[in-house]
Amino acid sequence: MDKKVKIDSTDRKILSYLIHDARKPYLEIARECGISGAAIHQRIRKLENNGVIEGSKLKVKPQSVGYDLCVFVGVYLDQAHMYKEVVKEFQDIPEIVECHYTTGEYALMLKMYCESNQHLMDILVNTLQNINGVSRTETFISLEQTINRDFEV
Repeated sequence: MDKKVKIDSTDRKILSYLIHDARKPYLEIARECGISGAAIHQRIRKLENNGVIEGSKLKVKPQSVGYDLCVFVGVYLDQAHMYKEVVKEFQDIPEIVECHYTTGEYALMLKMYCESNQHLMDILVNTLQNINGVSRTETFISLEQTINRDFEV
């Protein structure tokens, strides 16, 4: 289990600025927080070293590059202990953007992006359902994403 890190209100402010714009200059954040640029650098380095910040990355909107279907797939396994082997196979499928080992009816829950219904069907029938350990799948197509936010403290 990851250790819990105590953060103060200034750390929360810094994180909020970076979550909304990871490219925001540190000096701007420093001005808005009322502390020095050096203090911002130190605090961000401490947050990184303590595992609070895992890095920053650009986000591509899937629809802008032709991936119009957002799909959730519940995966049933032949045997629960096979999940690690199955997940290794899933890592080679670029359409899968998230995989969660879950409680409840499904052993695994996937989030995928596909170009079309035909593309989805191809992935399901010719890829996912052919993986050793996968007994069956249940698919849910997202009609609209109504909330989209990153975790904030």
